[in-house]
Amino acid sequence: MSSITDVSGILVGQHHRLDPDVSIGSGWATGTTVVLTPPGTVGAVDGRGGAPGTRETDLLDPINSVRHVDAIVLSGGSAYGLAAADGVMTFLEERGRGVAMEGGVVPIVPAAVIFDLPVGGWQCRPTAEFGYAAAHSAGADVAIGTVGAGTGARVGVLKGGVGTASVTLDSGVTVGALVVVNAAGDAVDPATGLPWLAYQIEELGLIAPPATQIASYADRRAEFSPLNTTIAVVATDAALSPAGCRRVAVAAHDGLARTIRPCHTPLDGDTVFALATGAIEVPPDPLTPASMSPETPLITDVGAAAADCLARAVLVGVLAAESVAGIPSYRDMLPGAFE
Repeated sequence: MSSITDVSGILVGQHHRLDPDVSIGSGWATGTTVVLTPPGTVGAVDGRGGAPGTRETDLLDPINSVRHVDAIVLSGGSAYGLAAADGVMTFLEERGRGVAMEGGVVPIVPAAVIFDLPVGGWQCRPTAEFGYAAAHSAGADVAIGTVGAGTGARVGVLKGGVGTASVTLDSGVTVGALVVVNAAGDAVDPATGLPWLAYQIEELGLIAPPATQIASYADRRAEFSPLNTTIAVVATDAALSPAGCRRVAVAAHDGLARTIRPCHTPLDGDTVFALATGAIEVPPDPLTPASMSPETPLITDVGAAAADCLARAVLVGVLAAESVAGIPSYRDMLPGAFE
């Protein structure tokens, strides 16, 4: 399986608590996902939802002073879950990562959260210990589905989760994405019981489920869900400026818009972080007009790939998710799509 860790130096760690008998409003069903970066990684962010929950995102504005990012935290728990970033900061401080100051280091750890509080108990939300444990477990293998920050995630009336994907461009640049799918909108067309994008149906080997299953799914859609916000990280090993990184984050949102409908609503806090490790220097295209930045063609290619990867990661997360607290998974709700 392709994943964001195909971008060399990027590591992912996850930690969650999930009670076997959790029910809506009672028990643990939440977690945290952490993306660790190699030193010198440039970061940016773009938020499109009307209800974001974030931390340290102002630092990622290209006009501001801090250039490099040490980690990105994606967490459940709504605004309470931002506390998970404290544990990641502690983990990084112990290893000397961060902005060097006279008395020590200050790790740069932007974060974003999803609203999953009603799935388990309202008081059951990630803490600094979740963040530390996730960072400590970071490696190249990325678990998907009902794990980490995707443990209590939901997309429409179906179970959401963590998904990832990557692609390598002709230039040798690798682009990857990691997403926590927790949207107010749908990742499945209620008229067909299949993903919105025709090419993804073929790519994932799905077929039209029986009409009875589609009707059952359509009936469930009448259940209003306050759960919302899809958060993601896209990464590349290309050398990009902070402004170039920001453009990639902007472009990557297209991947959400293609696979979740509606997207970027007032109920969602959709946020996408972009990371560039700078391991690969791509020579400027000599045909680039002098009036444009020399990195414009590279930004265009990486941004398009980031959108494609994020679109695939959304479906990977939804298809891999398992039912939790009575929230049906895609496989449970529409099993005919896999026959």
